[in-house]
Amino acid sequence: MSNPKDHHHHHAHPNGVCDCIPKWYVDNLGQVGLPYSKIEDYAVPPEESYGSLFMPDRLKKGYHIEELRDGVYWVSGGWYDCMFVCTGNGVIAVDAPPSLGERLLDAIASVTDEPVTHMVYSHWHADHVGAASMFGPNIKRVAHEKTAELLTRFPDKDRPVPTETFSKDATLDVNGVKLELSYKGQNHSEGNIFIYAPKQKALAAIDILAPGWVAFKDCDSSENISGWIEAHDQILEYDFDAIVCGHVSRYGTREDVLTAREYTHDIIRFSREALLAVDLEYFVKDLGNGPYKGAFRAAEENYFSAITNLVTRNVLEVTTSNGQRWAERLNGADVMTKNNAYTMIQKIRLEQSHNGYVTREGHPEGFFL
Repeated sequence: MSNPKDHHHHHAHPNGVCDCIPKWYVDNLGQVGLPYSKIEDYAVPPEESYGSLFMPDRLKKGYHIEELRDGVYWVSGGWYDCMFVCTGNGVIAVDAPPSLGERLLDAIASVTDEPVTHMVYSHWHADHVGAASMFGPNIKRVAHEKTAELLTRFPDKDRPVPTETFSKDATLDVNGVKLELSYKGQNHSEGNIFIYAPKQKALAAIDILAPGWVAFKDCDSSENISGWIEAHDQILEYDFDAIVCGHVSRYGTREDVLTAREYTHDIIRFSREALLAVDLEYFVKDLGNGPYKGAFRAAEENYFSAITNLVTRNVLEVTTSNGQRWAERLNGADVMTKNNAYTMIQKIRLEQSHNGYVTREGHPEGFFL
């Protein structure tokens, strides 16, 4: 059992209040729980990833705003971000993260007196559109038909059902300012769309990558990993100078997308190799013939831990295309690669070919479980 003092530093705040261990801090579950980490166990993050994190305006106001080009603005809360467009006859908001909430209204008001007349939902997830209700009942809400279907099925007062939907491609034209909306199939979620301002060469593609950062756990908690992988290439088909990704503290460039794609394909490559290399029977034999002979879940746990650890080691030790390792290029790569590797392993097993199947004679070369 680890000591919570190893992970939770005690110190006095300037106001004299002790930073004590909270009641919710559970650290006595042993193998059945999840371990805590010490910050010092990981690499120092690359400063290039910081973006808005430590900017004085964000620290003071809770948001940072930049004009990307010709009325297209990026707003960052330091963990979530979104985009809005001034048209001269109303503002188009692209997403409304609840963690930004009314600070997004403040950001809009800091650059224009135009009211918000339209909102585009990138997808239905509450962490990106959970403040949609703050714009009031009279705006036009545009989304993919799957987003409307899901918000009708699972209603949320803070995520009003979109008023206008499309199935594949649509153009939103407000006062001559155009956004091209495209659904290329399920990726991070059903209904997750690409939102492109062609004149300004600005693209919003949410929850596919995080510029300067490693993808969040489990490949950004994505539903369809094959579609999520493909989305990196679909992004690169656009002619863009700036991309808004929903996370974490920077907008991105084409180079950021290429970097994220390279990291993703390293995980794919090493996952396939590990699925072929690791032998399940190595762990099954440990069950023996005693009372644990049916403890197959424990054998499975060790089997997938072995595959995940092999992938994680190989990804973190590989020399990448610019001569650095991933922990030097992407903030948090050494923290979350194990989670991304585990998800990639499972989704390869679920979504891609196993290179054949077991026959009466055995299994074909290259087959994996």
